[in-house]
Amino acid sequence: MKKRIISVILVCILAMTVFASCNSQNETGTDAETDTNNDTAAKGSVYYLNFKPEADAEWKALAADYQAETGVEVTILTAASGQYETTLKSEIAKTKAPTLFQINGPVGLASWKDYCYDLTGSKVLGEVGEAFADSVLLKNGNEIAALGYVVETYGIIYNKKLLQQAGYTQDDVKNFADLKKVSEDITARKSELGFSAFTSAGMDSSSDWRFKTHLANLPIYYEYKADGIGTTDAIKGTYLDNYKQIWDLYINNSTESPSLLGNKTGDDAVAEFVTEKAVFYQNGTWAYNDVKDLGDDNLGMLPIYIGADGEENQGLCTGTENYWCVNKNASEEDINATLDFMYWLATSEKGLGFLCDDMGFNLTFKQNKPVSNPLVNIANEYVEAGKTPVSWNFPTMPSEAWKNDLGSALTAYAAGTGDWEGVRSAFVDGWATEAAKINQ
Repeated sequence: MKKRIISVILVCILAMTVFASCNSQNETGTDAETDTNNDTAAKGSVYYLNFKPEADAEWKALAADYQAETGVEVTILTAASGQYETTLKSEIAKTKAPTLFQINGPVGLASWKDYCYDLTGSKVLGEVGEAFADSVLLKNGNEIAALGYVVETYGIIYNKKLLQQAGYTQDDVKNFADLKKVSEDITARKSELGFSAFTSAGMDSSSDWRFKTHLANLPIYYEYKADGIGTTDAIKGTYLDNYKQIWDLYINNSTESPSLLGNKTGDDAVAEFVTEKAVFYQNGTWAYNDVKDLGDDNLGMLPIYIGADGEENQGLCTGTENYWCVNKNASEEDINATLDFMYWLATSEKGLGFLCDDMGFNLTFKQNKPVSNPLVNIANEYVEAGKTPVSWNFPTMPSEAWKNDLGSALTAYAAGTGDWEGVRSAFVDGWATEAAKINQ
């Protein structure tokens, strides 16, 4: 009798155990379907090394929201302007290394391919818009090593009100000759008008990338276009005379003497523009938050004209050097957490709101939102008008050292302590030297 009672009790306990187990599995399954993170990823964390100093506050706010929503720890470190490569080299060697970082394109991939996780089959990769599928994915052999997540545009941002006060509109500037005429006329009447043509072309490290990289893209673009190529180990400098004339225009028609540009910063240029000391300011769509106080209706953008044939049909410079890479040396838990974070950014209402509304990004994902950034809309208007965008070719620049040497040569030329031959040598000879190092 006792044995029978014990048997009945054991059966009841077993039944209760099975029921509890099934109920637990059902609850876990429900959580997995509604939670952004799976059980493995929930144990991991995300560490993002941010490339964009101007979006530091937004990324940190986003990280806090994501952590509050999911319980997953997200750390954001923002590299100083012009110091991303140096910071990445330092951080990647640490025990707690970034799980998510950026490269600028094919040259960046060549340096960091051994750290790039294969994104093939990841959920975030499936969110890339069809129009971008062939242009924003970087491959390392058969692996998809990097994902371009934002398309950006730059040119010459201008103050419509000041341009009108000088007696002109955008319709008066269709090529370099027009830009030169308008700029030099403003300089000639600077005392009368109370403002200059251009903000200072600062060559401090917070600003020099606008000229040693973004402005230098124009002569590279036209040389590649003429030669029918997409990269080279031996740039010829075919359009260096054009580079010289746009640089001369900038430095001789700005708020500051050319000899002082070596110490002028990015903040100086922004301040000069928003306080209406200058009409023109070379920068991109990412700079909207810096200049928005002038009012959306007062902001315009012009292409960077350098005097190349056919530039009347040229649009703005459009492309990306913002490629996400997941650190394949991170733990499996951190990799999964990072992939989930990327997917959340690309698909969730809150993530898209941060990227599109708060940061003003034009995303490459299917669910890209219409952005409130008027500079992005201006870029789209050029495309709709049939203008040909200038592609971003500066990711093919052979190294950061090449850019720095070119920047030093431009600064010396502006200050009068160097000549244009020094710029030519840094551009052409320096390119060959740095490319040879990569190919060793």
